[in-house]
Amino acid sequence: MSNENRMTETRSVQREPEREKRIFTFKATQLVWLLFGILEALIALRFVLKLIAANPDSPIAALIYGFTDLFLLPFKGLTATPAAGGMVLELSSLIALVIYALIAWAVERLIWVIFYRPQGAVEQVTQTTSSEQHTDPQQPPK
Repeated sequence: MSNENRMTETRSVQREPEREKRIFTFKATQLVWLLFGILEALIALRFVLKLIAANPDSPIAALIYGFTDLFLLPFKGLTATPAAGGMVLELSSLIALVIYALIAWAVERLIWVIFYRPQGAVEQVTQTTSSEQHTDPQQPPK
């Protein structure tokens, strides 16, 4: 009686051409949205702080006002800024939010146009390895 052990191993490897460029494009657009998202959040926080008449001498308010002043400079004096009892309705901040969102969208689209490569056909390589082991029935098993 013959004792046969057969072993077959199949490995499939898939290669995606231009995969690294697609990953770079995805990560670059994520970075753009993160940075513009932080800027938008700070401008929105400034808008709320001005609206509730937050103390401008508070360290956090001073930090937010100081940082966002640089980004709101192009919009300064664009519209009237109604104020009542220390509360300020900064309409230029709302306009800046819209403009910066459009800029973020445009930069993100530009990155996709320049760097994105559509996924091509996936190359698949298959390797099959086979091994057989025969034992003689008259020899004792090891």
